[in-house]
Amino acid sequence: MKLMFIGAAHEVTGSCHYMEAGGKHMLVDCGMEQGVNVFENAPLPVDEAMIDYVFLTHAHVDHSGLLPLLYSRGFRGQVYMTDATADLCSIMLRDCAHIQMMEAEWRNRKAKRSESVPKHDALYTMEDAEGVIKRIIPCHYNREVQVCDNVKIRFTDIGHLLGSSSIEVWLTEDGHTKKIVFSGDIGNKYQPLLKDPIPTAQADYVVMESTYGDRLHSAEKVDYVKELAAILQETFDRGGNVVIPSFAVGRTQEMLYFLRQVKVGRMVKGHENFPVYVDSPMAVEATEVFHENRMDCFDGEALALVREGINPISFAGLKLSITSEESKEINFIDTPKVIISASGMCEAGRIRHHLKHNLWREECTILFVGYQAVGTLGRSIVEGAREVKLFGESIQVRAHIKKLVGMSGHADKNGLLEWIDAFEEKPKKVFVVHGEDSVCMSFAECLKIEHGQRAYAPYSGTEFDLLGNQFLYEAEPMPVKKKTKPASGVYARLLAAGQRLLALITKNDGMPNKDMAKFADQINSLCDKWE
Repeated sequence: MKLMFIGAAHEVTGSCHYMEAGGKHMLVDCGMEQGVNVFENAPLPVDEAMIDYVFLTHAHVDHSGLLPLLYSRGFRGQVYMTDATADLCSIMLRDCAHIQMMEAEWRNRKAKRSESVPKHDALYTMEDAEGVIKRIIPCHYNREVQVCDNVKIRFTDIGHLLGSSSIEVWLTEDGHTKKIVFSGDIGNKYQPLLKDPIPTAQADYVVMESTYGDRLHSAEKVDYVKELAAILQETFDRGGNVVIPSFAVGRTQEMLYFLRQVKVGRMVKGHENFPVYVDSPMAVEATEVFHENRMDCFDGEALALVREGINPISFAGLKLSITSEESKEINFIDTPKVIISASGMCEAGRIRHHLKHNLWREECTILFVGYQAVGTLGRSIVEGAREVKLFGESIQVRAHIKKLVGMSGHADKNGLLEWIDAFEEKPKKVFVVHGEDSVCMSFAECLKIEHGQRAYAPYSGTEFDLLGNQFLYEAEPMPVKKKTKPASGVYARLLAAGQRLLALITKNDGMPNKDMAKFADQINSLCDKWE
């Protein structure tokens, strides 16, 4: 019975953990890395086609974004997640595939213009996204799910995103059962739409995030509606636009909730009817998913509005842009307006076009409302860049750069400590992941020294024996080195098909001899055809 750390080990993105028990191979999360990649991730210890199950904590790309790649490399298992996460992943994974394909197409056009030879292939295709979406098994909160004889899971609302969860996993091997709890991303308390994180009572082992493990949110409750109204007032009085780079799922819906209050309270004098554009097809679809799941996931004032028959994330003047033509038209409208667009870190999507049209204008404001990872365009702008490159063109940064400070979907240090301290008995080991290098180390030390926890911050590649309660291998940090170009395109599909065939052979060990002989003859016949 083994636990191995793959991604988000001493890094904030790319969450991925591997488990093996009772002959089954499992992943918790399969996320994409965003921003600067500091350390090398260890490869999976088995081929992708050998993975039986994936358990997903939530839909954010840094936890789910490589599921289509897993599928493209031969994975044909099942992906378990909550109902709302399933709804969001159906949107987000297709959007990720679209971005990958568009990025590859743009790079190929650019290479062709410069007479460059290398061909760029998409990391994965829409077919891969559709394929893995069909493998999704939606689950209700708070219900035990018997995945197979040796594996049982349960999802608990962790308050980070619609459908987000911590996951309890019971693994059984040789008559012994161990329980591992994966925190996922622990939500900030008192968020405008979502419920507070629900603690878990018992675990043998805990794998927990530490994103904000070295900092505290403001002790004073921030009046985001008042702050937002003041920014809108100043910007509109100058005749400018307020451009908000926002994650399409989660933060966009929170901003709509705040903007509705600004509108209803007529808080922007002289501009009471200002338009709000949500320019992200994924954000538009995600907003509908939020509305469909409002009774199960909303909390507090938002739920009270729902019970009165009021949609808390909709209002007069809200305009939804779907097509690229509608998106382009926004920047030719002179009326001062709010533009909410993805991606939240300005790394891709339509927000880059809006930045190109508004960054150089002194009367405009770029308002950041979420975390900006190191190495992203958003982080550069927030840290005071005077000039940035967009679509190969240098753009002067003259707009006002603002932040809604403290607005976060992540628990701060106290919130993290509150969650881990809620366990009735101290776990045998607490593994600290999903934080910057120094944060993982300092938070693990805090847990050990101040809270008596047996905490450890593993590097990628670390392996732990869950039955023996001992390390099998303690990995050292491996800084990123230049990678060799992986197989891509049709050849990559062929390699994935080979992995899948080998996995199928391995999984059918013990089938009747007659069937095994027939299978072998079919494989040999196929080989004879192509040799």
